[in-house]
Formats: sequence, structure tokens, C-alpha cells
Amino acid sequence: MGFYIRKSLSVGPFRFNLSKSGVGLSAGVKGFRVGTGPRGNYVHMGRGGIYFRQTLPNSNSGGVLSKVPTGHPSPRPNESPSSSIEFKEIESGSVSQMVDSSSAALLAEISSKAKKQQSWPWVVAVGVVLVLVLAGNAANPLLIGLAAALTVGGVFWAFNADKLRKTIVLFYELEPHIEKAFQNLHDAFQSLRSCSRIWHIESKGNITTTHDWKVNAGASSLVKRTPITSEAGSPPYFQCNVSIPSLPCGRQTLYFLPDRILVFDSGGVGAVLFEQLTVGFTEQRFIESESVPSDARVVDKTWTYVNKKGGPDRRFSNNRELPVALYESLLFTSESGLQEMFHSSRTGIGSILNSAVAGMASAIAQREQSLHGAVGSPTWS
Repeated sequence: MGFYIRKSLSVGPFRFNLSKSGVGLSAGVKGFRVGTGPRGNYVHMGRGGIYFRQTLPNSNSGGVLSKVPTGHPSPRPNESPSSSIEFKEIESGSVSQMVDSSSAALLAEISSKAKKQQSWPWVVAVGVVLVLVLAGNAANPLLIGLAAALTVGGVFWAFNADKLRKTIVLFYELEPHIEKAFQNLHDAFQSLRSCSRIWHIESKGNITTTHDWKVNAGASSLVKRTPITSEAGSPPYFQCNVSIPSLPCGRQTLYFLPDRILVFDSGGVGAVLFEQLTVGFTEQRFIESESVPSDARVVDKTWTYVNKKGGPDRRFSNNRELPVALYESLLFTSESGLQEMFHSSRTGIGSILNSAVAGMASAIAQREQSLHGAVGSPTWS
């Protein structure tokens, strides 16, 4: 699946245009647009053969309880775990700790724009009050109509002005080997999206007592999971000229840009470089209490309630048989605190993702080495 590198981006009635000499801004409608040239206000940044220009205008449901056997067929059903099972959250640390020197300026700009207050609700409030006051005083209907029209026009203008003030616009120029590596990353995410089911693992609890083991289908651990969909998209108030693979993971979302991974949550945004990201993967025997995805492989079976030998406990009349499916467990981690776990219904995805992430890191490092040997480190201006 190919991705496109666009040369223009629209934010409301405004259009940003990329050329070899820089970024221009124009506004208007089809057939009539005015704007500023490429030597206007923008920041040009670069790293490892990936360059981007950031335009600076003047002035991110409850989980389903499931069972996971670890290492052997230890299945379990979809019931509330007993009090002896302690669930441990599998989630990333604060995004404020996920900052490297090359990302600091970008993260600061994103945070600054996110904090800007929107003005259009105030325009709506003032306009409504003005119209009500005029109507209450039995003003001329034409005057009331004019006030209403001005309110609508003011809201339209304020809404688009807010959108422009709060939106980050990034233009990437990818060198051929970087573009190839980024294409491989897109292909890897397409493989992930082709799975019948993907889950984000929110927390995990190990089973430590014989009683819990018996009433949870013989599983060694329980997990809380939420079905997710991996898509290509951008964070709110964020425009980029390349499509961005993303992974939702609870309160956070990972966005895979061509030079780094941005981690968005309600409290802010962090960044992880590709060379800092580790993608761990392993096959996982999973006792499925829900429907088995069409592309999953069933490797064993168990029962909701098991006896000491692992067979069905005959004392329970509603002791239904449960399939044991073979899923793949994916773990994204970094030394800066990123820690997110996923399950895919089809195996073999982890090695593809790991190879693509390693390819991105290698391509960027290769370009950085050539730059250091030729002209020194890339600079920001």
C-alpha cells in the first residue's frame, strides 16, 4: 500500500504550499487566492536526511476481561477474577519524560498551540446576547437580521482563525532511502490492519492459587483487553503531507512520523526516536471466551472449569468447552517510559513490524553518518 507526499495542505480556507524555496501561505476560494511567498515565517528542521518545514503564522470504552494461558494450554473464561488476582497496568509513563533534544522544539510548539484558547465560542455568546437584546427592545427587524448575519460571519471567521492558530503544519521531504523505509513501515502496518482482530492489553494479573486456576479454565494469567483499529491519520489540529500510521493504546495514541514516534494523550505529547523503540513479539496461547477471529489458529481446547488434571470438572453442568487460539503478543517499549502491549489474531506480524522499525532506524542512522562525514551535523534554522 503506497503513501503520498503532498505538496499542499489545507487548514480551513488557508492553503500551505511547499516548494524548493520554502513554504507559502495563501487564502481564498477557487479562482481567487492571496498569500505570502516561501520566504515568509517558517522553521526548517532536519535530521538524518528527513527535512521538514513547520509553518509559523504571525501574531487522543471499558476493556473486556479475557483469559491468557502463558507457555502452556492454561485457558480461562470471561468472568470477573477473584480478589486474589492482582491486575497490573501495562501502560506508558508520562509523556513529559519522552523527550529527546531533537524533538524538544517540535514538542514545545505542539504543546504551545494545544494550550491556545478558542475564540469562536465567545463570538457565538456575544452574538446571541446582541440578537436577544435587540429583539427584546423591539428593534428594527433589519437591524436584528444584520446582527444575526454579522454573528454568523464572525463565528465563521473566528472558527477558521482558531483552527489556523492551533494547527501544526509539517511538510516532509524524504530522500529515496528514507522514503523506501517509510513505505516498508506503512506495509507493516497494513499487515497489522489485515488481521481480523487487534487488541490493546490494558492490564494483566497472574493466577497464583489452585482455586483461581480451576475456575478460570486452567489459565496462568488474566488480561483486560480492548479491541482497537490501526489507521493512518493525524492527531487533532495536526496537518502533515504524508500519511501517518497510528496505534490507539488506551489513554494514549502512537503516531509514526517519518523521523520519530509521537505519543499523544490528554496531558500532552511526547516523542520516541526509532532507534529508541523496541518491538518485542512472541506467540501467545490464549483461551478465548469470545468468538475466535477468522484468521486465528486454534491449537487446543479446555473447559471453563477444570479439575486437577486439567480435564473438565464434572461437578458443573454449565461447563462449556473453550478453544485455545494462537495469537501474537506485541510489546512496544523505550527507555524513556513507553510500554504498550497488543495482541494480534494472526502470528508473524511482530517480525514484520520489528523489521520495519529497525529499517527506519538504520536508514536514519545511515544518513546521519554520511552527513557527519561530509558536512557535520544537520542544523536547525
